[in-house]
Amino acid sequence: MDLVAELRAALPADRVITDPDQLTSFRRDEADLVDDGMPLAVVRPRSTAEVGVAVRIAAARGVAIVPQGARTGLAGAANAVDGCLILSMTGMDEILEIDAVNRIAVVQPGVVNAALSRACLAQGLHYPPDPGSWESSTIGGNAATNAGGMCCVKYGVTTGYVIGLEVVLADGEVLRTGRRTPKGVAGYDLTSLFVGSEGTLGVITEITLALRPAPPQALSLVAVFPTTAQAGAAVNEIMASGASPSLLELLDRVHLRAIEAYRPMGLDTDAAAILLAACDSAQAGAELDAIAALAGRAGATEVFRATDPDEAAALLTARRLAHPAMEMLATSHYARGGLIIDDIAVPRSRLAELLDGIDAIAARHDVIVGVVGHAGDGNLHPNIVVDRGDPASVARGQTVFDEIMELGLALGGTCTGEHGVGLLKRDWLARELGPIGMRVHQSIKTALDPAGIMNPGKVLPA
Repeated sequence: MDLVAELRAALPADRVITDPDQLTSFRRDEADLVDDGMPLAVVRPRSTAEVGVAVRIAAARGVAIVPQGARTGLAGAANAVDGCLILSMTGMDEILEIDAVNRIAVVQPGVVNAALSRACLAQGLHYPPDPGSWESSTIGGNAATNAGGMCCVKYGVTTGYVIGLEVVLADGEVLRTGRRTPKGVAGYDLTSLFVGSEGTLGVITEITLALRPAPPQALSLVAVFPTTAQAGAAVNEIMASGASPSLLELLDRVHLRAIEAYRPMGLDTDAAAILLAACDSAQAGAELDAIAALAGRAGATEVFRATDPDEAAALLTARRLAHPAMEMLATSHYARGGLIIDDIAVPRSRLAELLDGIDAIAARHDVIVGVVGHAGDGNLHPNIVVDRGDPASVARGQTVFDEIMELGLALGGTCTGEHGVGLLKRDWLARELGPIGMRVHQSIKTALDPAGIMNPGKVLPA
């Protein structure tokens, strides 16, 4: 009996997909210009038991397993490899529990981030991590990549909220990690080990999350700057002042013009950059006044305060449109336009240097690079526009990508702030970690996945 026949014999009939046209749609995530392969089959499980069955069958035959969520990733971590078995977890989409007393939620991995956030808010609770893809990305994928988002400057990234996991290991056994209590230090922190592992150590089938009380309605402002470096300097001043913004985002001129072309919103397309700031504390008004004053002293030419929740929501919408707007810019600039999306993070104190350096790199290679990101974290996303139909354009884009990565590491930064390593940054991870760090990573991988079947080639070489 072959793999597909065995899967069909062991699972309900609608779980296994082999139609070539359907398989094609599962080949890749949203990372451009990285390789993908053709899966042998896709299994869409509805329970941990079904995941275990599929993993055991694949493991017995040495077939590679690639877990997938909504495939909104930007590093190729969800890309198929030829002949693999895809485990598409979107069908496991139940919010199993929201416990207001203990301030936890227990969810299956296919729950969409925004759906969980709204369900928590209805009970006066808050799940803070909010990646730009929150309306479509899943909690399982967020946990697997340790996703960030716009509120990280105040609330931190996904790993700060995942307190327990259920994981199907490479041999099909089920491991439970973590706890439901606010405190707990029993044994190694296996929960954190799996958060951010990008499906290379096991398949996440249940997540226990810490929640917070819902904050007050946020107040927001936009500060307009004549240079990106001044916007970076303003971030330093704001963070050094002791202010605690719940959001501090940067958009450069390339993005402002792309967003305005994508959906006209009256943005200042002549500005070199804007900072979008929000505060959600009980003293939000006073905090925002202080931030406005600091932005002015750093060189902001104008500061606009949102006067009501609708205006504040519109500002946030503009930020969330950055990615589709840049995709449209790329396809309008080139017949086969695409994006190489970077994700670099440096110490906040080096942000202005990073911004200046990116400008210089883009000019030197005559490549369009739009910069957007979580300025309060020092985490920027340079979006490099290339013509996929022109190998020379792609090569220039790759050179720009590499030079930005090299600059980020030289400034004391990291090769990925929140998108993960996937396929896109394996070489840069090796440079960042060094040989000892890579050896430890490989030892962990070998201990948990000795046959190397779990998402092979992602994060570490296959």
